[in-house]
Amino acid sequence: MPARPSAPALIAYATALLTRVGLDADKASVVADILVEGDLLGHTTHGLALLAPYLAALENGGMTKTGEPRVIADWPAAVTWDGQRLPGPWLVVRALDLAVARAKINGTCTVVIRRSHHLACLAAYLQRVTAQGFMVLLSCSDPFVASVAPHGGRTAVYTPNPLAAAWPTAGEPVILDVSMSITTNALTNRLTKEQRRYPGLWAIDAEGRPSDDPAVLSAKPPGALLPLGGLDHGHKGYAFALLVETLTGALAGHGRADPAEGWGASVFIQVLSPALFGGADEFRRQTEYLAATCRATPPRPGVERVRLPGENGLRRRADQLAHGVDLYPGILAALVPWSDKLGVRALPETSVT
Repeated sequence: MPARPSAPALIAYATALLTRVGLDADKASVVADILVEGDLLGHTTHGLALLAPYLAALENGGMTKTGEPRVIADWPAAVTWDGQRLPGPWLVVRALDLAVARAKINGTCTVVIRRSHHLACLAAYLQRVTAQGFMVLLSCSDPFVASVAPHGGRTAVYTPNPLAAAWPTAGEPVILDVSMSITTNALTNRLTKEQRRYPGLWAIDAEGRPSDDPAVLSAKPPGALLPLGGLDHGHKGYAFALLVETLTGALAGHGRADPAEGWGASVFIQVLSPALFGGADEFRRQTEYLAATCRATPPRPGVERVRLPGENGLRRRADQLAHGVDLYPGILAALVPWSDKLGVRALPETSVT
């Protein structure tokens, strides 16, 4: 069985494909890095599994290949961009760099982006901020896709609307990346393709009946995903989803009230510098105390120990950096036609999860 490919090899392969399809070289390297980072953290539906559809979007004009975002508003601690459908990973990394630089001066900086393309895995961006001692919040919605029903409803209105955040402690950062629906569109598509079921009643069909069949979302008429919290407590996920919609589309001034443009994203980014609030040392004293207290909590029966959000992903990342990336089945195979088409040597399928 072939050895697992290394993260640098996967980044180089993805960069070559993106560049050959016409994406600017600087953008291609950032997109490739973020996609592979998603796989390193274990988000296999939001890593290199997205590369083939990204290549298709670049080829058909759905994703812009070159250029810069257009500045809509620019204040010392608040910036708004029109992303002009440029690659989401490149836009977000650029925005994070800007937000960190301004947070060093102002204590905080918020960047909102309208008309970005898809962002991939939100958790993949966060350590570049926490490594500098800052706290970060990142969220997005797709204003032209609807797959989640509001609590009590049976028709899709909005997207899973993930909310991610991270902050430093004295040790590893705490990292969270949570959708405001009970599952994601990407996992739904994967399970449908593989003719598998959800592990619970995560969706409703067009009549509003709970279902564990992901295929109800692609039925005619379509069903919908349930909000985070499901049938019993979905009012919580519904409320948070509306918050994400407001932080993204409403603040950016472009969202569901506008004509559809295709697969994309509205984005909210906020960076906070603890040094300009209560102080960096005091911040870490508090976050580390809480982290240590949670870890020391006696586990309930059947649980080995209490972990912090993101801890498993960081363990997986370290292992895969050392031993190669254990890609989900079929990801590299899906890229072979693109390798042949673009003249880039394909990587062999490897051991799989």
